[in-house]
Amino acid sequence: MKLFFTALMFYTRIPVPKNTGYSPENLNRATRFFPLIGWIISGAGALAFWGASMIMPLTASLLLSMAVQVLLTGAFHEDAFADFCDGFGGGYTKKQILTIMKDSRIGTYGTTGLVLMLLTKFTLLSLMDTRALITALLVAHPLSRLMSVFLIFTSKYVSGPDKSKSKPVGRKSSKTTFVIALFFGLLPLALMPVARIGLIFLLLIPLFVWFRFYVHKHIGGYTGDVLGALQQLSEATVYLALLIHFN
Repeated sequence: MKLFFTALMFYTRIPVPKNTGYSPENLNRATRFFPLIGWIISGAGALAFWGASMIMPLTASLLLSMAVQVLLTGAFHEDAFADFCDGFGGGYTKKQILTIMKDSRIGTYGTTGLVLMLLTKFTLLSLMDTRALITALLVAHPLSRLMSVFLIFTSKYVSGPDKSKSKPVGRKSSKTTFVIALFFGLLPLALMPVARIGLIFLLLIPLFVWFRFYVHKHIGGYTGDVLGALQQLSEATVYLALLIHFN
C-alpha cells in the first residue's frame, strides 16, 4: 500500500496518508502502479463525461472530462510534453536539450506542441460516440503509461548538467515491478476484441520504436519529461487507432 500511495502522490494531486513519506527506492518500485494510476484518472474522466453527457452536448462533456483529468494529475504529463517539445525543438546538443527541459518557463515549441496535443486528443475523442469514448479513455490511459514503463526498462536514465535541479523520476526496478505494470497496463484491453487490440499495437509499436530511437540519438536515454511525452503521444495514438476501427 505504501508503494501504491507513493505512486499516487507522485503521479497525481490526490491526497495520500501523511506517513507515506518519500524515498527514491520506493518511487522506483512504485513504477509498477503507474498503469494503475491510469485506471484512476481514466475512471474519473469517464465518470465525469458520462454524468455530464446526461445534461450537456458531447463536446462540452468531453471538455469537462479532460479538465477533470488534468486537475487530478496537475497537468503532470502535459507539462512534461511541453518541456520535451521545448528541449528537443530548441536544443541542438545533449547539454542544451537537457538544460532547456529543466527550465520551468514554457517556450514557443512547448506552447505549440501542448496546444496541438490537447486539440488532437479532443478532436479524436469528439468523433466517437459515448460508449466508444468511454472505452477509449479506460484503455488509453493505462496502456499509454505502460509505454513509459517499457522505456524505463529498455533504456537508461540521463540527468542534466545541474543534477541538483533534477526531478525525482521512477527508474528501472525488479522484474516483479515490470510484470505488475504489464498486468495493469494490458488488463483493460479485455474490453476489446482481438482485432481492435491488434490495430492499437500496429500503431503503438512503431511509435515506441521510433520514439526510443529518437531520444537515444539525441540524449542517450530518458528523463521524466521524455517519459511524460511518450505517455501523451501513446494516449493520442490509442485514440487514433480506436477511431479508425470504430469508423
